[in-house]
Amino acid sequence: MKRFPGFPPEAFAKSDPSPDPLFYRQPRFVTHIDDAAIAAVTNLYSDVVPAGGTILDLMSSWVSHLPEDMTFARVIGHGLNASELAATPRLTQHFVQDLNAAPHLPLDRASVDTVLICVSVQYLQRPIDVLSDVARVLRPGAPVVIIFSNRCFPTKAVAIWNALDGVARARLVERFLQDAGFVRTEVRVLIPEHGFSDPLTAAIGWASAA
Repeated sequence: MKRFPGFPPEAFAKSDPSPDPLFYRQPRFVTHIDDAAIAAVTNLYSDVVPAGGTILDLMSSWVSHLPEDMTFARVIGHGLNASELAATPRLTQHFVQDLNAAPHLPLDRASVDTVLICVSVQYLQRPIDVLSDVARVLRPGAPVVIIFSNRCFPTKAVAIWNALDGVARARLVERFLQDAGFVRTEVRVLIPEHGFSDPLTAAIGWASAA
């Protein structure tokens, strides 16, 4: 397990310490951000995600925010509830795995063109382990797109996430990417805070081209 330098282990503890699969065993067929935020996610994907490739939608649910007019060779979904994943028509395959217990992805090295993590990064207790393996499965120069808001299940979000504001969360996620080995990172504010929609920020990291 890769420790996160500068933070004690309790920074990644949860107020509800029960195994995450227990929390997610009942499907939740709801959207976790509002319509304007969903549209902003889709617009970003249109800009960043390459058409025709293999997409890994990590920590996904029953809704895909991929643009309807884009086609892909494969869209692989991951989550903690099989019923939610089975209800997602954009997915061509899916798997269930608790990344906090087992961060290694069951995918080959350099086999994925883009990895997406939408409004879920706050639940990772081993973010460097998970994102290091994301870097492994990405093709050279390919992106991971991490999108987050202030919406979450607070008892399942890690302590450091609950303690930070939106700007600090963006810095934290960018540091996750850098410590996981992504050679270039960028933060984009998609919807600013204190507006009429859920705030939304994206942190993007590009895998090494070597």
